[in-house]
Amino acid sequence: MSRHQLTAGSGHRAPSGAPNVLVVMLDDMGFGASSAFGGPCRMPTAERLAENGLRYSRFHTTALCSPTRSALLTGRNHHSVGMGTVTNLATDEPGYDAMRSPSKATLARTLNLNGYATGAFGKMHQTPNAEVTPAGPFTHWPTNEGFEKFYGFLGGETDQFVPNLISGTTYIDPPATEAEGYHVSEDLVDQAAAWIRGVRTFDADRPWFAYLPFGATHAPFHVPRDRREDYRGEFAHGWDEQRERTLARQKQLGLVPDDAELAPWAEGAPHWDELSDDDRTVAERLMEMYAAFAEHTDAQVGRLVDELERLGELDNTLVYYILGDNGASAEGGIEGTLNEMLRLNGLPDTTERILEQLDDIGGPTTYPHYNVGWALAMDTPYQWAKQVASHYGGTRNGLVVHWPAGIVERGEVRHQWHHVIDVAPTILEVAGLPHPTSVDGVEQDPIQGTSMLPSLTDGASPEVHTTQYFEMHGNRGVYHEGWTAVTKHRTPWTVGQIEMPAFEDDRWELYDTTSDWTQARDIAAEHPERLAELQALFLAEAQKYDVLPLDDRFLERLIPELSGRRLAPSTMTLDRSMGRLAEDAVPNVKNTSWRISADVEPDTDTSDGVLVAQGGQFGGWSVFLVEGRPVYAHNYLGVETVHVEGPDVVPAGRHRVEVAFAYDGGGLGRGGDLTLLVDGETVATGRLERTVPFGYSIVESLNVGLDWGTPVSPRYSRDRGNRYDAVLHTVTIAVGDDAVQPTDDEAMRAVLTYH
Repeated sequence: MSRHQLTAGSGHRAPSGAPNVLVVMLDDMGFGASSAFGGPCRMPTAERLAENGLRYSRFHTTALCSPTRSALLTGRNHHSVGMGTVTNLATDEPGYDAMRSPSKATLARTLNLNGYATGAFGKMHQTPNAEVTPAGPFTHWPTNEGFEKFYGFLGGETDQFVPNLISGTTYIDPPATEAEGYHVSEDLVDQAAAWIRGVRTFDADRPWFAYLPFGATHAPFHVPRDRREDYRGEFAHGWDEQRERTLARQKQLGLVPDDAELAPWAEGAPHWDELSDDDRTVAERLMEMYAAFAEHTDAQVGRLVDELERLGELDNTLVYYILGDNGASAEGGIEGTLNEMLRLNGLPDTTERILEQLDDIGGPTTYPHYNVGWALAMDTPYQWAKQVASHYGGTRNGLVVHWPAGIVERGEVRHQWHHVIDVAPTILEVAGLPHPTSVDGVEQDPIQGTSMLPSLTDGASPEVHTTQYFEMHGNRGVYHEGWTAVTKHRTPWTVGQIEMPAFEDDRWELYDTTSDWTQARDIAAEHPERLAELQALFLAEAQKYDVLPLDDRFLERLIPELSGRRLAPSTMTLDRSMGRLAEDAVPNVKNTSWRISADVEPDTDTSDGVLVAQGGQFGGWSVFLVEGRPVYAHNYLGVETVHVEGPDVVPAGRHRVEVAFAYDGGGLGRGGDLTLLVDGETVATGRLERTVPFGYSIVESLNVGLDWGTPVSPRYSRDRGNRYDAVLHTVTIAVGDDAVQPTDDEAMRAVLTYH
């Protein structure tokens, strides 16, 4: 069968001499963070690979994680594969539904059908949330998207000490604990190295494709104990001076021209000298932890590189080391935070609260994220940050390519303009493989990226990727032959903003990046005709690639009733076998009245453990027995935990433990009255003055019979130690008909206010 038409069992071997491929992707790292690109985070592995390979100074991503990852693995623009935003914010529009069509097969599938072994180790974040269930469907899970081996997690982030791990399609527990020295970045590299050794042992001639997308350096900034003081005191100079230092170093490295200027500071972000002493203390510690996190991650990449060298695999391995799937993240807000879930619910943290736990930052009891100011500094010399697809602070990332067998001009900087969709066609060309016209019987839409091979082999090669649109949450722009027209629509740290300006009111900027490398000088007023041409080009590209209609909502899209995502049933009965369930897969108990019923059968009067829990110590709720007494806990994003407890034990025998919540209504995140019942009789009542409005956790799940991962309540132990120790027949979750909740989108929008 032709290599243009690929099906399982076609029996293709990879072309003779086809190289191995290793793609490493870091998360939430700006262009100016890594030492390899002039930044303050020491990353000797990136430097080592660059010195024997190439640095790319104008490589671009999409400004957000799921979209970049989907574009990387398909060679198509993110809207074209339904990933106009992250899976958590998917809608029912074709460019935003997170449902990659089989007509756009992944690079992994193409390589695998052409004889490559394929393995993925780490963060995927491309599976629609409603499909993250024990029943799947597994269509968009890694093992059905071309990876023979998968070990990692499906969500946008994970606790680095208690990761939500999956092997294949099965949830598993981490092999050790934080106290025993466990960290998921180390585990991922161990798994990748073991897999590569296995491939080489049992098929000496078969090339492999290993995809290693770390959860680092995305929040939470979790760092091994022995590394948490590695940068102590190194950021006292603040983010303004850091920008100056980084730009100077970038000029020395030849990454930017000598006349490059710092792009303008973001409106609304404070300068270092505007902070109080306490603000600076907190900001320093958060940045110290990020830098330590980055260096630790780079060290793990170094372990894998060392193993490839030991195996004799490194010379003929094409390594893409992508330093960020978007710009540095400003989602920690102006103050920074101890709990990113606060920010992702549109709520602020405070310096005072962070100071109280200053020495815990980086450890398992915190979920930290640094300040906006540090994000802007880590994107030096560009303006803006993650989510802002209009400007290079959101989309320009460092790239190191290492391939001794194919790169002659080593240690050089490549200035050709490229985009993440160019990675897949490059790998296919390097492997000697055509773009497939049919995969698994499905005719393929064309790959939209352009091969980077000319610039890999010749520094003087002409630019081949000359036009590219950008869009994320209404922030949009277009690059064409050196010019960029851009408009920033939404500010990334104002995630709670509901009312947005009209798109037609956005102010467009124009930059000539052939003379203004950093988008520092807006010349829209001087060239209105050129601006109009590029605006029209953006609209044409947006129409072509399913960007339209534009959607600038953020937190609203977390609400399935507004987003158009598939709704879970309003009533669901679960048992212990159901595993870990994502929020979209179960009835939505936020912003409504509900009833939870557990059919239990204690064998003694002191049977203890968790009956059902959703979320964890940074936000969630649980129903459990302690010393035989029933308890309900509501954890408000790590800020406060309210308990309602029955006075008497649930005796041996079969009983029904229930919690009913009557929501106040009138908006999101409101309070309500709680009733705790045993066998239909009220045993305790309580009150929640506020509730979690948008999401309990990106990381943790709903579990029956235990609270897997971090504990919702401090009144029981973490992980398996809180398993209910008697018979638990079922748990039923029901969103009641009497819920104080609008029944249509217009009414729902009218109450999009919350505490």
